[in-house]
Amino acid sequence: MNTYTDKVGSKLNDLLEKTYDAEKGFTKAAEHVNESALKNYFKRKSQERYAFGHELKRELEAYGQTPDKGGSFAGAAHRTWMDIKAAFSSDNEDMMLKEAIRGEKASVEEYQEIINETSLPMSTKAILESQKNKIEEGLTKIRTIEDIRS
Repeated sequence: MNTYTDKVGSKLNDLLEKTYDAEKGFTKAAEHVNESALKNYFKRKSQERYAFGHELKRELEAYGQTPDKGGSFAGAAHRTWMDIKAAFSSDNEDMMLKEAIRGEKASVEEYQEIINETSLPMSTKAILESQKNKIEEGLTKIRTIEDIRS
């Protein structure tokens, strides 16, 4: 059975961990907004990341890796920061959306970095490109709360 290099396996596990963090972060954001369209957007993004995580996990296992089981300390700290900021912010919904957009942009960059690895199997590269494209499509569609409302 083929396996990833240690470097690629580590990067993919890091991406899986960040996918878990994003899923939890979108769930947390949905808890902090009242606007139903924005709440639904965050819930959809959380479900999307849930699906991404399972897809990545299956791919890691197919190549002999032990997938990480949960999110990171940094992700947990970021969600706590979101809770605190939400408690004191009168512009809560805009802040949550801006933070989501910032996170999505960072995800695209990380996906692209891993995709550029020359040693990726074609199946892994296809999964990563598909997930990255879905994130990019979402970024193209959603830039402000006004975009969600229309």
